[in-house]
Amino acid sequence: MSTQDIPEENLPSEQDAGHAAVAEADAKDPFADPGLPPHEHRIQDIDERAAKRSERTVALLFTLSMVATVAFIASFVAFPVDKIVYIFPFGRISALNFSLGLTLGIALFCIGAGAVHWARTLMSDVEIADERHPIEATPEVKAKVMDDFRQGAKESGFGRRKLIRNTMFGALTLVPLSGLVLLRDLGPLPEDKLRHTLWSKGKLLVNQNTNEPLRPSDVRVGSLTFCKPEGLEEHDHDFQTQIAKAALMVVRIKPDDIKDKQQREWAHEGIVAYSKICTHVGCPISLYEQQTHHVLCPCHQSTFDLSDGARVIFGPAGHALPQLRIGVNEEGYLEALGDFEEPVGPAFWERG
Repeated sequence: MSTQDIPEENLPSEQDAGHAAVAEADAKDPFADPGLPPHEHRIQDIDERAAKRSERTVALLFTLSMVATVAFIASFVAFPVDKIVYIFPFGRISALNFSLGLTLGIALFCIGAGAVHWARTLMSDVEIADERHPIEATPEVKAKVMDDFRQGAKESGFGRRKLIRNTMFGALTLVPLSGLVLLRDLGPLPEDKLRHTLWSKGKLLVNQNTNEPLRPSDVRVGSLTFCKPEGLEEHDHDFQTQIAKAALMVVRIKPDDIKDKQQREWAHEGIVAYSKICTHVGCPISLYEQQTHHVLCPCHQSTFDLSDGARVIFGPAGHALPQLRIGVNEEGYLEALGDFEEPVGPAFWERG
């Protein structure tokens, strides 16, 4: 459609100086650079008191970020994980989650708000246009870029305004501590719990099937009995955790068939007690061959010889099953004479 087809009343007014200038520029060069608008100074550029107020505002925001980060860490320590509080309008929520989210949000927001306020009020706002056609800059352009960078750094006041710089460094240094503290919430530290079980001197060997303490007469040659420590009950909240380390298998071997000297000393009349937890990946061992005295892990077929210190004779297991030293108390019941001499289960402890 040409301009002759447009009604005259809809055409731009020739008296409009702005439209006439644009029309003239378009007529000469449709892609002409309209240029940048005149630069207007901010109040901070002409009034040092206003600049100082902005500087204090930015420093205050960075300081609030530091305080919020410290509050984040304090909340993590102060509030128990099961504490529930009522907060309007959220209702009943976890005090720990609310405090962690609030303090971390304030810490991050204050850093961002401080950086934005610093850039908008104190850093140079002069726009610089630079045409770049070749991909690789010429030495002159590189020199100009470095000059512009140095000029921008100087105008930002980063070196001169030490209050902002120091508080910003403080805020940026403390915020990562929030992430380090969160690592503590991955779970309780194992400490040395994997190296010890519930077995101790005087603990009776309790049959897991009958829930009764064992006498030597209850264990026949060739039989396999699974035991647990006295006092551990299935309704205990940590039963699975404890039995995963303390599960015991008890077998009776003819004393003449026992090859290992220490094994014979730690047994009672041929009754030996070994950890039920496979030393490969921690599966429960449950298959016993009474003629060979071999036990087999059903997961990956690791095989142990119970007549020779429960050493590995086949499969991927890394070391022998730990033996529990046992004896008989005054009432005639089998009891432990201590804990296992080494951690049960997979050989993490051999590598650390």
